[in-house]
Amino acid sequence: MGTHPGYMDTPKGMLVIISGPSGSGKGTVVKQLDTDKGFALSISMTTRNPRPGEEHGRDYFFVNEEEFIAARDSNGLLEHAVFVSNLYGTPRDYVEKEISKGKIVVLEIEVEGALQIREKFPEAVLIFLMPPDIGELGRRLSGRHTEDKMTIEQRLIRAKNEIKYISRYDYVVINDKVELAVERINTIVLAESLKPNRNPDLIENFKGDEFDVASFILRIDELTK
Repeated sequence: MGTHPGYMDTPKGMLVIISGPSGSGKGTVVKQLDTDKGFALSISMTTRNPRPGEEHGRDYFFVNEEEFIAARDSNGLLEHAVFVSNLYGTPRDYVEKEISKGKIVVLEIEVEGALQIREKFPEAVLIFLMPPDIGELGRRLSGRHTEDKMTIEQRLIRAKNEIKYISRYDYVVINDKVELAVERINTIVLAESLKPNRNPDLIENFKGDEFDVASFILRIDELTK
């Protein structure tokens, strides 16, 4: 049985991208995805210095700028971006290695990065997480008490712009309640794991190229006694 619920004999690894506006609850939902069901968080590569308690290969892959650029130029990154003068990216080899183990690799990322990955890794599953409506998003942002009115306004304007890209995603999940959003993502992953393109071995087995239909028909009475 696979690591995620289903009837396949072998785990079906995949890359799941989760995007959404600030305040949609991406971080909270991602933290609730069960590792016992095969979920594993992606680990990013970065040129910034490690913070106290952070470990290479657990929190990030810490590299220098030369190493990062070499990975980028050799198609070793599924996406990359600059944030506060530091480089960040998703290493292709790590993602592919985890997928080969049957892991459901989860990457929480902005829309721009998600669309980069769609170009380089078309089999990735893109999920857009959003609250029930823009008013609820505003209430969540103001309820955090961490930003001033101008920042909240900027985040709401950005959210309205990000929503324009929903059609580029495979699924939309409404995060009205965290547990329901998690259940919906579990359902999406199960459905994806049952798609024909993720089960070529199962299909080949059913074709039964070595199965002799004529011999079976001749023996059918004997077999059903």
